[in-house]
Amino acid sequence: MRLRRADCFDPTGERFGIPTFPWRMAPDGYATRRQLRAADLRPGGQQVAAQCLRPRHRRGPLVAYLYRIDRALPVRPMTPARRAALVKANAAQRICPNCRRDAGYRIPRSHGMCGRCVHHEEQRAA
Repeated sequence: MRLRRADCFDPTGERFGIPTFPWRMAPDGYATRRQLRAADLRPGGQQVAAQCLRPRHRRGPLVAYLYRIDRALPVRPMTPARRAALVKANAAQRICPNCRRDAGYRIPRSHGMCGRCVHHEEQRAA
């Protein structure tokens, strides 16, 4: 069964278990994680309060989980220790496990090595 835009309106949550609204039709008072972050807020441990659905042709619908803004908490401030941990983690993602060089960018997990090593692997395989 294909989901239509009209099927996505379930404000009581009878059909989907939580209140559901069509894409871009959420009432005031709800926000996605990105919207909360843009307002310097975070969900703060609250459960998903509602969802927005956008039907897609031949695939499952896109889902955006919504949180209540009045229950959101302020973003935790960045401490020197957290900043140092982030710098260290980002630096570790730049080191190629194959050649041990700093790639100058974050190495994608899909490749698992820097572009130079991927190129050399392709050359060997050909």
